[in-house]
Amino acid sequence: MQSHRYRKRRKLKAEINVVPYIDVTLVLLIIFMVTAPLMNLGVDIQLPQSNATAIQNDKEPVIVSIDQDGAYFLTLGRSDREPIDEAGLVTKVSAFVRQNPGVPVLIGGDERVAYGRIYQAMAALQSAGVPKVGLMSQPVSQQPPAKR
Repeated sequence: MQSHRYRKRRKLKAEINVVPYIDVTLVLLIIFMVTAPLMNLGVDIQLPQSNATAIQNDKEPVIVSIDQDGAYFLTLGRSDREPIDEAGLVTKVSAFVRQNPGVPVLIGGDERVAYGRIYQAMAALQSAGVPKVGLMSQPVSQQPPAKR
């Protein structure tokens, strides 16, 4: 008599083990959560808020104004406001900041001027050696009503 050996056949699993994928995903999530606050993207500026109080500083600020047409105006300390081009802005602000380190530099742009023009002024100030640039605004109660 011939003995039949019965082999036990294993059933094939049609499942994928997702536990290792979940582990990898959680590790990546933790890495991104830890590194995201450390990344410094963009330009270092101090944006004013609607209820911001005035900055108290002993030194008179350097004020770069940009009107609705995109023209630059410069006010150095207590001097009068003068129209200026971008090259002159870099030259004058660079010299003034070297003589007066720590002087605040502010940009006041008309709300109707293109953001790109304000960004150009910020880049010009950065090339002039200004470490920090502030943006000027008016308190909410003093803003004139918008004309439409």
